Amino acid sequence: MGMTITEKILAKSAGKKTVRPGELIDAKIDIVMCHDVTTPPAISMLIEKGIDKVFDAERIIVTPDHFQPAKDVKSAELHKRLDEWAKRHKIKHYYKLGRAGVCHALLPEQGHIRPGEVIVGGDSHTCTYGAFAAFGAGVGSTDLAAAIATGKLWFKVPASIKLVLNGSLGPGVYSKDVILAIISRMGADGANYQAMEFVGPAIGGMSMEARMTMTNMAIEAGAKNGIIGFDETAREYLERHLKEKKDYAVYESDSDAEYVRVEQFDCSAIEPMVALPHLPSNGVPIRQCAGKAMDQAYIGSCTNGRIEDLRIAAKILKGRQVAIRTLIVPATPEIWKQAKDEGLFDIFYDAGCVIAAPTCGACLGGFMGVLAEGEKCVSTTNRNFVGRMGHPKSEVYLASPATAAASAIEGKLADPRKYL
Repeated sequence: MGMTITEKILAKSAGKKTVRPGELIDAKIDIVMCHDVTTPPAISMLIEKGIDKVFDAERIIVTPDHFQPAKDVKSAELHKRLDEWAKRHKIKHYYKLGRAGVCHALLPEQGHIRPGEVIVGGDSHTCTYGAFAAFGAGVGSTDLAAAIATGKLWFKVPASIKLVLNGSLGPGVYSKDVILAIISRMGADGANYQAMEFVGPAIGGMSMEARMTMTNMAIEAGAKNGIIGFDETAREYLERHLKEKKDYAVYESDSDAEYVRVEQFDCSAIEPMVALPHLPSNGVPIRQCAGKAMDQAYIGSCTNGRIEDLRIAAKILKGRQVAIRTLIVPATPEIWKQAKDEGLFDIFYDAGCVIAAPTCGACLGGFMGVLAEGEKCVSTTNRNFVGRMGHPKSEVYLASPATAAASAIEGKLADPRKYL
């Protein structure tokens, strides 16, 4: 019996020829991602144990992002601890304020993600990196501390689900709509501790940015990781972005690999989707919820804050005015500059939007767009849990940048296809 791509990567990292779902392994970690919320507690745990060391100062990537720029004294203290630790250990890839960005957009952009590698981070959306045929998984601060000090972690090998995405996306439909449709069918726990392997012609037609949106939200179905096989699109992206170590190993699922199940999706039939409060799995077509009044639109985050997303929003907003407060949050400084240079900021400014510095910000109820009681926000983020973006009695509606932009214009949930 053959192995899936996830199993092959984990076998390599464990120094084994084969692994099987459910098997416990000790894996070598290739990259550890550290940000300002979960890393300071990990640092404290290590220091309390008398372990003030890192396994490799070149394979730990550090960026503040959740509360950067610091919004209050507590977040400033987190940044100070992260800064002192990164400097003390001479962390080579430390992205300070001014070069800091939303971690899951920053690491691929800066060439830190390679196929065939095992990447962990103290953030649940570390599964984003599976878009590059890598194994990416989020861990808690305790496991993060272990990875920082030893470069190793134990895993239970996840079983894999094959998701076959047939057809092609229609006008006004994007990868965010596809993943919301998938999660709405599978449920919030439909892939618990399993690997979601995306294949098929619809995936082949997606850009790397669109694929990162897909794997980013695998965790919202409970998956351990999301993963997409390597192809020419991935190779071209890596050619542009890899800076230092340019060699990598490509693993592919065997034709006789075993899956717990195979799910087929006709992407040609998918419409613009909106996930209603309070779960990402509450996805419905826009026709079922259009017209619901909104107070805010938010376009950004590790899910949809990349240049492709900003271009999609700008195309709809050009020459129009927003009816509600609308925040545009580029995910990294490079994306921010590119959007400015392309004239997208002029479009956003003329439309009446707020343009922010790169930050996770309001996605987790941090700042830059927190909601008051009773307020409703259409957002390109990845979670709409109770209180996620502010007051427990506020509501978040997840959508694509196109749907968010169209809704911003109308002040209510709106179908983006009328603006294309």
